[in-house]
Amino acid sequence: MALSDSAARLPPLTALRAFEAASRNMSFAKAAEELFVTPAALSYQIKSLEEHLGTPLFRRLNRAVELTDAGRALRPGVAVGFDALIQAVRSLERLTGGTVLTVTAGPGFTAKWLAPRFFRFAEAHPGIELRFVASLRMMDFDRDGIDAAIRFGTGIDTGAYSETLADDWVMPVCTPDLAETLKSPAELAGQTLIHDDSLIFMDPCPDWPMWLKLAGVAADGTRGPRFSNADHAVDAAQDGGGVVLARGSLVERDLAAGRLVAPFKMGIDTGGQFRFVCPMGRETSPLIETFLGWLREEVVSLGKLRQAYDVRPLRR
Repeated sequence: MALSDSAARLPPLTALRAFEAASRNMSFAKAAEELFVTPAALSYQIKSLEEHLGTPLFRRLNRAVELTDAGRALRPGVAVGFDALIQAVRSLERLTGGTVLTVTAGPGFTAKWLAPRFFRFAEAHPGIELRFVASLRMMDFDRDGIDAAIRFGTGIDTGAYSETLADDWVMPVCTPDLAETLKSPAELAGQTLIHDDSLIFMDPCPDWPMWLKLAGVAADGTRGPRFSNADHAVDAAQDGGGVVLARGSLVERDLAAGRLVAPFKMGIDTGGQFRFVCPMGRETSPLIETFLGWLREEVVSLGKLRQAYDVRPLRR
């Protein structure tokens, strides 16, 4: 069946999607991150849309963008159109009982906890295809095509189904060889301290200065390399780069395998929890209910590991 003349003149869907994300974020960089493309690729899509329509949609400023009159006129209709498309597809998936479950979680948790356990879920539930989206961005379930999220922090998930899976904590870990040289916390003063800056949003922050203070060690806890991704900080310690104040959830497997060792049994509660979140009412849908049941079983080991440590509360 041939397209109508008006449909044939529509711009490419990818270009419209780029415009929708950029106009909503008012940032090409943030839109590119959301769509998992490079800023250059997104900029090209916007430019091609402007050429198709024969008018600029954005004013490019030094460090920002703003919509032109044409962009402001186009934005509402495009936003409504994509929302309608997303809702239509999601409704069809629920109607047909799809077998794909898309879950988002932070990069560190995905790399160090979810991904290594994936094979167990796949073996137990071969009919369900799991797709992981590793991102720290707070995603919209319908707009981003996400079925469920595993979120970390102290926030409240208003208007959604939310279930706490586990409390997290931090403690020093390092290679077995390095651990053998550490007889007391005071000896950390002479070691490279690796920092996981993914927790700097916590207030107070469970960091090296706090741990050293609780351990009674008078040392500079701010020195040492810093990583914005928690899994990178853990990898640095595993390669012998120093001692990292690591989150228990991210080093559980490394501790069990002996790749890392906790030389001291004192930890600090992060004050944050891992929460399973999904749209209200969908927690009982077959795919989500199956995945949530599996998560509940898997996090039991985290609780047992935590019991082996003297986990102290946060202190300013």
